Amino acid sequence: MVKVKICGITRLADAETAVALGADMLGFNFYQGSKRYITPENAAALIRPLREKISYITYHASRSPLLVGIFVNSPLEEVTRIMAQCHLDLAQFSGDEPPEMVAALAEKAFKAIRPSHSAEAQGLVQQFAHLSQEPAFLLDTYHPQEYGGTGETGDWALAAQLARQYPILLAGGLTPQNVATAVAQVQPWGVDVASGVESTPGRKDVQKMALFIRNTKERNL
Repeated sequence: MVKVKICGITRLADAETAVALGADMLGFNFYQGSKRYITPENAAALIRPLREKISYITYHASRSPLLVGIFVNSPLEEVTRIMAQCHLDLAQFSGDEPPEMVAALAEKAFKAIRPSHSAEAQGLVQQFAHLSQEPAFLLDTYHPQEYGGTGETGDWALAAQLARQYPILLAGGLTPQNVATAVAQVQPWGVDVASGVESTPGRKDVQKMALFIRNTKERNL
């Protein structure tokens, strides 16, 4: 079953709805340059009641969504502090972090990469992908200035090539309308979405989330 990560959570109601609808991962963006930035204090206040909700759903449905912090060029000490403060399960490094920084958190971290071509992709995954880790990395659309969140689709042929080698999270311009096609073509470990299920940046649309999750999971059994 393909995993679904709903990223850019800023509101408790959106988080609880995403979990109830079947999201496998929730992303909280601690990069201040993001339209979906959330302070560590607000994230911690949101996650406390969310953990209770997750415990209830896990008991009844035998699944436990993972909570992911998104970081861009933050010092390792800051990352570990925020992860502890917010009780996060994983760190997603979306900046220019070196392999050593990702390795410092062992299997509690993965790297987002935005390769512009196949050769660059292979070089990056050899640095950051660990076969024992799921996901091995997140594959986002290339952009020369932005650290993701552009809403633009990427090279699905390249993504399919990498997905045959590693458990990847596919990101970049995914929507309820195109996610089933993306999953069929790429066959990723999981998919990542933010703007594709929003009404405005940081505010999720319930119907879009429901349709996205349904089209990801039910059409690709």
